[in-house]
This record gives sequence, C-alpha cells and structure tokens, in this order.
Amino acid sequence: MTTRNRAPEAAHRDHPGAPAHRLVWSGLVSAASVGSVVLANWASTHWSALLVGSLIVPAGTVWAGVTLTLRDLLHETLGTRGVLLAIVAGAGLSWSPASPHIAMASIVAFAVSELADSVVYARLRVRSRLGAVLGSNLVGLLTDSVLFMPLAFGSFAVLPGQILGKTAATAATVAVLLIARTTRPPVVRR
Repeated sequence: MTTRNRAPEAAHRDHPGAPAHRLVWSGLVSAASVGSVVLANWASTHWSALLVGSLIVPAGTVWAGVTLTLRDLLHETLGTRGVLLAIVAGAGLSWSPASPHIAMASIVAFAVSELADSVVYARLRVRSRLGAVLGSNLVGLLTDSVLFMPLAFGSFAVLPGQILGKTAATAATVAVLLIARTTRPPVVRR
C-alpha cells in the first residue's frame, strides 16, 4: 500500500515508532523555532549590522528568516496551535536577550508576520509544500520587515538589506528542505 495520496499524518501513524519520532521531531522544531527568534533579537541588539555591497543588513535578519521556514515545519508537526504557542513563547523570550526597544518591535512585527505567514502557508499547503513555504516566507519576510524596521530603528533605511537577508535565509532553508527530501530514505512497509 502506498501513502502517495494520503495525508502526511496518516503515513506517520502507519510507521512503527512514529508517535515517539514525531514527538521528538516536534520538540526539536519547536525549540529551534523559539531559539531562532531569541537569536534574531539577541543578534539585533549585540552584533553590528553587516554590509553587503551598499546594503546594510541588521545582524538578526538571517535568524529571523530562518524562523519563517521553521514556523512552516512547526505547522507540519504541531499544527496551528503549536505555531501559536511558539509565537507566544518566542515573543515572551524576546525580552531577555534584547533591548526593550528591539524586543517590542520584534514582538509586534513577528506576531503579525507569523500570523500572516501561517494563514498563507495553510492555504497554499493543500497544493504544494514547497510552494507553501516559498509563498508564506515571502509574505512573512515582507510583513516582518515593513513593521520591524520603523519600530526598531525609526526608519526604512535598512529595509532593502533586511529583505535581502531574510530572502537569503529563506533560500538556504528551502535548499536544505529540498536536499533532505531527495536524500531521505523511503519508508519500508512490512
């Protein structure tokens, strides 16, 4: 029996040990998602911006871009509730490593962009997982950047660099997903 036309959840249930594997995977993705939010805020507060050509890329930008794809993986493993819990946890933990100004800007921008990202991902996921990741990340990175820049830095001066950094992070994480997908061994049915 093949699982080609069945939902991903059904394929996981049929695999021996799947609930334990799924729980571990969900925990890892949750920790990585929340951790990337914290790293983005910490880097934005404590690291100097990067200069790429003439563009200024805030240091936390790449971590924020990684967060978008991790949120999509979290959507796959824990669903909408898991995503909402990760958004709340990431927002709450943003206060400790970042300045209050960066933390507040991050909470507002991240909450709005992650919710928009999640809605787009859920709608596009029925057609294509890769299309959903790309589409939702695009919406998320644009929304987050347009909100975060004026709140955190008082201007849009580094907006092009912010978008470049998040786009590069999205491209890298999508490449990793594609490599993992093509190198993953098939599930053997017994």
